[in-house]
Amino acid sequence: MLNDKLVRETQQLIKEVLLFKQPVDRLLSHFFKEHKRLDNKTRYVVAETIYSLLRNYYKLSQLTDKLDDYRIIGVLWSCVLNLDYADYSGIKLSNFLELKDKWNNREANPIELPEWVILLLKNHYTDQEIATIVAGLSVQASLDLRVNTAKINVDSLISQLSADGIEASKTKFSPYGVRISNKIFLVHHRLFASGCIEVQDEASQLAGMLLAPNRHEMVVDFCAGAGGKTLLLGMLMRNSGRVYAFDINQTRLSKFSPRLARSGLSNVYPQLIDSENDTKVKRLHGKIDKVLVDAPCSGLGTLRRSPELKFRQDYRSIQQLNRKQLAILTSASKLLKVGGRLVYATCSILANENQDIVEKFLEQHTNFKRLDAASALNIDGLSCPNGYLMLFPHLHQTDGFFAALIERVE
Repeated sequence: MLNDKLVRETQQLIKEVLLFKQPVDRLLSHFFKEHKRLDNKTRYVVAETIYSLLRNYYKLSQLTDKLDDYRIIGVLWSCVLNLDYADYSGIKLSNFLELKDKWNNREANPIELPEWVILLLKNHYTDQEIATIVAGLSVQASLDLRVNTAKINVDSLISQLSADGIEASKTKFSPYGVRISNKIFLVHHRLFASGCIEVQDEASQLAGMLLAPNRHEMVVDFCAGAGGKTLLLGMLMRNSGRVYAFDINQTRLSKFSPRLARSGLSNVYPQLIDSENDTKVKRLHGKIDKVLVDAPCSGLGTLRRSPELKFRQDYRSIQQLNRKQLAILTSASKLLKVGGRLVYATCSILANENQDIVEKFLEQHTNFKRLDAASALNIDGLSCPNGYLMLFPHLHQTDGFFAALIERVE
């Protein structure tokens, strides 16, 4: 039920969100634990109020310089979420109508990115292209699943979901992907609990397919995190060979453990390392067939899911990331045997984190060459400009994503 108390509580939540000190999903999780009385519909409204505010931050800033003004909630509910006014007609929001009129009659739609990001994008895209890219990043993301084909096939999974009233369809490019059209919480679903599915964007699935690990190979996921791509690699290898999952963060690897147990894979070996120069890494130099480098990045390609990320970086932090990305790629490349292949990937839309890093690496390492991603993937309808895998929401209905395929030639 939308009432004055909920408006005040949501207003306070907005104040915390706008500090940009914690991830939004963490703040929402804490908020809902503190407000257990809220039903699912109301929780949805609160969550979408927050995400809509961040997606439309610059548009809303044209209305007032105080985005924690309770009247902004009225604008979001009526103009963005299109809630029925009858649902909250008893709430004291009557004087939000002035802001509502400003919203409906605004002449300009500012690009929903900080100026420093726009300036970087202008090095590679026209103003119209930038506006189109950002518009795609400003809509709500779909829920993509990866099917664990070691346990179930895609058609059977879709049939079982349908029987449970969950509308699902195959993804366009990944043969292992399923897209859920209606918002649903799947963590407690039997298919999730049994390891038949993992939540994974289609773009991320394509990165694993680009690496194309074979049975009996030695493979390293160099920045494994919570292990989503690692599990895909292990599945593609049909539970044979060895996949080493390296990460410097024990918390992330701890989250990987239950996912690995559900998957049924026995060819995956999580490894905590202290840096890219750890002895666990060095002992594998020159011995590995395939390496995946899902590099730490700005995350600007995931703004559909995490719109607050556009406020968590600045140009200086991107420069720091660039140095780290090149160092990680350089260290990971040392693992490859001659003829071995590496995929460098990010969920960023910035060339500074993508093409520029790959090209700088190749300039410094003449014993490596870049391969054509389109030829390696061989997927109908998927083009790869200049040989790079580059994905955008408005073109591919995926996260913004980049990947390059590199081979050691001597």
